[in-house]
Amino acid sequence: MDLRLLLIASLSAVLGGSWAQQEGSICIKANAQSCGDCIQVAETCGWCSDENFLTVGESKSARCDDLESLKKRNCNVTKIENPRGHITVNKNKPVTNRKKDGAEKLKPEQITQIQPQKLTLTLRSGEPQTFELKFKRAEDYPIDLYYLMDLSFSMKDDLENVKNLGTDLMREMQEITSDFRIGFGSFVEKTVMPYISTTPARLSNPCTGNQNCTSPFSYKNVLKLTENGDEFNRLVSQQQISGNLDSPEGGFDAIMQVAVCEKHIGWRNVTRLLVFSTDAGFHFAGDGKLGGIVLPNDGKCHLENNAYTMSHYYDYPSIAHLVQKLSDHNIQTIFAVTEEFQPVYKELKNLIPKSAVGTLSSNSSNVIKLIIDAYNSLSSEVILENGRLPEGVSINYKSICKNGVEGTGENGRKCSNISIGDEVSFKISIESQKCPSHGKSEVIKIKPLGFTEEVEVVLNFICDCQCAAEGQPNSDVCHNGTFECGACKCNEGRIGRLCECSKDEVRTEDLDANCRKDNGTDICSNNGDCVCGTCECKKRENPAEVYSGKYCECDNFNCDRSNNKLCGGHGRCECRKCICDANYTGSACDCSLDTSTCLAKNGQICNGRGTCDCGNCKCTNPKFQGPTCEICPTCPGVCTEHKDCVQCRAFDAGEKKDTCKQECNYFELKMVKDREKLPQPTDQSFPLTHCKERDANDCWFYYTFAIRNDTKEVYVVENLECPAGPDIIPIVAGVVAGIVLIGLALLLIWKLLMIIHDRREFAKFEKEKMNAKWDTGENPIYKSAVTTVVNPKYEGK
Repeated sequence: MDLRLLLIASLSAVLGGSWAQQEGSICIKANAQSCGDCIQVAETCGWCSDENFLTVGESKSARCDDLESLKKRNCNVTKIENPRGHITVNKNKPVTNRKKDGAEKLKPEQITQIQPQKLTLTLRSGEPQTFELKFKRAEDYPIDLYYLMDLSFSMKDDLENVKNLGTDLMREMQEITSDFRIGFGSFVEKTVMPYISTTPARLSNPCTGNQNCTSPFSYKNVLKLTENGDEFNRLVSQQQISGNLDSPEGGFDAIMQVAVCEKHIGWRNVTRLLVFSTDAGFHFAGDGKLGGIVLPNDGKCHLENNAYTMSHYYDYPSIAHLVQKLSDHNIQTIFAVTEEFQPVYKELKNLIPKSAVGTLSSNSSNVIKLIIDAYNSLSSEVILENGRLPEGVSINYKSICKNGVEGTGENGRKCSNISIGDEVSFKISIESQKCPSHGKSEVIKIKPLGFTEEVEVVLNFICDCQCAAEGQPNSDVCHNGTFECGACKCNEGRIGRLCECSKDEVRTEDLDANCRKDNGTDICSNNGDCVCGTCECKKRENPAEVYSGKYCECDNFNCDRSNNKLCGGHGRCECRKCICDANYTGSACDCSLDTSTCLAKNGQICNGRGTCDCGNCKCTNPKFQGPTCEICPTCPGVCTEHKDCVQCRAFDAGEKKDTCKQECNYFELKMVKDREKLPQPTDQSFPLTHCKERDANDCWFYYTFAIRNDTKEVYVVENLECPAGPDIIPIVAGVVAGIVLIGLALLLIWKLLMIIHDRREFAKFEKEKMNAKWDTGENPIYKSAVTTVVNPKYEGK
């Protein structure tokens, strides 16, 4: 057998016992060989460090199981290793409640907008740790604004309107903050062909005609951030327009230098705004090749005398590079561009977090309103970001924003429509899926975009159990290994539960003989592998089905079944035999000892007509059937069945009168005076039937039939109810009266019909009399004696 297969077999564990009847847990499937490996599988997994926990045929991996299963397998709770993660808050300074008109003025570093500031998370694999992060937008928070302007020739009229921007913007920003600083920078293009003309005349004055322009340049830091608005106006008024050849400008070079040259610009750890003003597009990484510049931008500061000196040496930065630097330096960008280039910069805004786009009028007359609106838009939204996560670590955000609105997924990172003084919170869950290879602590930073404050999260990883620190190297228990957490951790090249074998001697004939039951030919009953002379039973595809025993001769899935259930669902399978639960018996635990299912409505077992066998009635008389022997399809009925015997014994009459003593002594007869004295069904705890039967003389007799304590009892009413004879005189009188009445009725009907007929005939006669007409001048019956004959031949000549 291949050595790798043997090693795999040596890791297999027999799960044996009732705990294996559960669906196989992920803990069991992992085949963990140490406590450290076990706790990395899932947060529900624990390791039993009890030295005597394992039974015959089980390997070390059987110590790793879910906590409930370990308890059911009788592992002492104090011996279950189950380390848990936790959170320690190291720095938790509350957020600042600051008022703009307050007497106390705080320095920027004294203002706190995010809480807590530092935590330590101890993580166990698969167990997330969740903490709450609060953010409150402070009132009167300081602002640094740097105005970066395109000074190509097309921006000439814009420059005139920007010359007074400093004092005007200072005045407007006083409504937002009392601590405001402003700076100014300008850019044109790289000073190489084909972006500008390099002829001496054009280098000195790149503009055509009588226009007086300054020499082209890449980027100049004209004024570092200052509180003096007049100084801003003075220096901006001294600026001159320049020119270049192509339409896109070199603004990305300028943005990169503004972001990374913090000392030159004078950035503080406050809200940082960069206003980028232009009426053209932009060059980006790769465009430098047109001028023979192939080195990628290094993202470092190269300002000398406040001018960018390496534009001819480094290519334009990429958008991703800019995003990284702007985020690293907490700079929020406002693109103030003309209507023509709005679509381009809106697409750029989607790539740069915490940025805004405003429409700049043709002469920049609306720049102050644009800046105020863009700032309000940016500051009303908080978006959390985190640094690079260690391998196997994931983070999940849930936001609880204004008015209790919750967000999850990507929306869990942000809250919108936040006003000054509003407080929002975030539920942040961090989970580790595995222990890092180096096992050391990691640090991640979480911060709101555009803000300098951040939360430092230190991650410590639980990579092993506490009992591992108490391990005994070269222990007497283990042949070549360390005894830790109740099991042997073998040295390299050793295998077996006690590390008793070398990998080179895992299969020898002498060792195999110890794995054959009764000196048979099958090794481990063909259900396992012989490792170091001990059977390690195979695992089945269904982890709930296991082989067990010293020779793997037992299993927990080949027992008898009932209703397609192993052991009828009322027991457990151990070594191919059912161990039944209480009140069940049989090879498949399918025979219930409970007789409650055999009880009839009258409280008797099977109505006294059978026995209860495995919870079912078996009727002693085959003519009875039903769940409690209550049905008899061929029986004539209780009353009809006992009628003749009751009649002969109570009244000495009936068909069995002559054989009454021989056939009708099977019941006790009791006579009562009237029907009210008969037993009633509500008074009895045994079956009782009321009967009403008629004899040959049409007389009724009443009786009850009951079975009490296996004794049949019959109660009979003493007196028969016979019908009385008919009264002849009323019958005859009634018949005669009926005949007379019927005759009179017939005469009246005949008389009525004759009267109706006579009246109809008389009316008819009167009608004919009225319609008759007589000629009084001639006898209506007179006929003349003269007859006139015409000759048909006569023509009248």
